[in-house]
Amino acid sequence: MLTLGRRALLHLAAWGTLGAVTAGCSSPPPAAPGGTTRIRYGDDPSQWADLHRPEGTPRGVVVVVHGGFWRSQYDATLGTPLADSLAAEGWAAWNLEYRRVGDGGGVPATLDDVAAGIDALAGTGLDLTTVLGLGHSAGGHLAVWAAGRQGAAVPLTGVVSQAGVLDLRTAAADRLGAGAVQDFVGGPPDASVDPLQQIPLAVPVRCVHGRDDGNVPLSQSVAYVDAAQAAGADATLTEVEGDHFVLIDPSSPVWQTQLDILADLATR
Repeated sequence: MLTLGRRALLHLAAWGTLGAVTAGCSSPPPAAPGGTTRIRYGDDPSQWADLHRPEGTPRGVVVVVHGGFWRSQYDATLGTPLADSLAAEGWAAWNLEYRRVGDGGGVPATLDDVAAGIDALAGTGLDLTTVLGLGHSAGGHLAVWAAGRQGAAVPLTGVVSQAGVLDLRTAAADRLGAGAVQDFVGGPPDASVDPLQQIPLAVPVRCVHGRDDGNVPLSQSVAYVDAAQAAGADATLTEVEGDHFVLIDPSSPVWQTQLDILADLATR
């Protein structure tokens, strides 16, 4: 039987080949301690979220927003191991799926889904005093974007951006992801979609980025944090050893770093 390590699976996911190999793997992630419930927030097949509950009273809620350059071949299974780990650490984790480029997504549909998906937490009965966003790559973009929403039914109280695409104009000019920004936005990225153009936010943003990231350059996080701090916003950058995928590997020491950041945000 084929058995692949977690890091190997993450790299395969990045190139769209994960589905072909996971059927033979024998080490699924552990289930959430308090169980997992799928909740729909719309009629489209991609409009749902999995609520991973901890045992006992949650210490807060973390919205997990997966990456994949906003493209439909990447889905919320990328966030499942993180959500299970968060539940084991006492968090209620909301692993959010949304329409992506190739299945009806792009601007504005993807943004509409992320907003509606977060606001759907209002119907879960959870204590929403602390609701943190945790997004990887394109999911980092979406989580930081969501933190800037005006009039949200469920506002985010802080964000951890995991190698987020936070400067869409530069990402488009550099054709990150073989033109992923152009495919997602459908035109020049303006302030309605670009986190760098939405600075300053009223909530803390914590950027975490691998120094050896070959998918989303470290400069994306540097540019955002530099601009946010210059504007008086609460934003920091934690550089870590590793590549693009070490951030979403719960077996990595980098994951503990992010758990510590989330815990700190919950006290603010």
